[in-house]
Amino acid sequence: MSYWHRTGPRTFTPTEHVGGAWDLETQHIATLLGVLAHEVERDRAARRDDGLQVIRMSYDILGTIPLEPVDVEVTVLRSGRTIELVEARASHGGRPVVLLRAWLTAGYPTGDLAGTHHRPMPTPEEVPAWDMTRLWPGGFIASVQVRRCELGPGRAQTWVRTPHPIVADEKVSRLAQVAGLLDITNGVAVRADPKDVSFPNLDLTAHLFRAPGDGWLGLDTTVSFGPAGAGVTTSVLHDEQGAFGISTQCLTVRP
Repeated sequence: MSYWHRTGPRTFTPTEHVGGAWDLETQHIATLLGVLAHEVERDRAARRDDGLQVIRMSYDILGTIPLEPVDVEVTVLRSGRTIELVEARASHGGRPVVLLRAWLTAGYPTGDLAGTHHRPMPTPEEVPAWDMTRLWPGGFIASVQVRRCELGPGRAQTWVRTPHPIVADEKVSRLAQVAGLLDITNGVAVRADPKDVSFPNLDLTAHLFRAPGDGWLGLDTTVSFGPAGAGVTTSVLHDEQGAFGISTQCLTVRP
């Protein structure tokens, strides 16, 4: 079963796998982020076929969403031959609920320059399986496979994957599938028990220096809380070949 079904030209209806973790009556935002990335790529392919690549996805989460259909609209904010800025907007009942702004750029032959100092993670086979449902409820959490090495409060190395496609009966890129998993980062390296402290994220931004490969998605995650109710979750993003980007989330921390 997929996470979403397209039920109109721009309308998507969630399945049971979209159920939230903070509130079982609302959506877990993760997979909707994948839908928005999917629509950005579909829009690009419909307008131009010149290989522009997504190198940044910046999402703002404007509120909670019930387990009901959403509409998605894509707008080109800055067109160009080698660089574009595209916005995808998800709405529920006419109210905007998630905004994505994505930078797309042309590719260039920089293989001889490629490299990073981000350290490799242990392989998925070296990390024990973790039942995430012991800490978090909801349909989305129950739908993913997780391997985790806990390194301390707010610190973990995690591999995640899902057998479920983002959208039923549609070809969805690896990038969009990864985008639909990224929001799990705030729940894999908790600093405090979510029964005692709420720390939902208000946004998610992912910067990519190469396209993600197939297989497990790796998250080398650090969660930081400040003294006045703010926090940040930062993850170095890995596939089974190594690091490919960084994601950040700002948190509102509420005892």
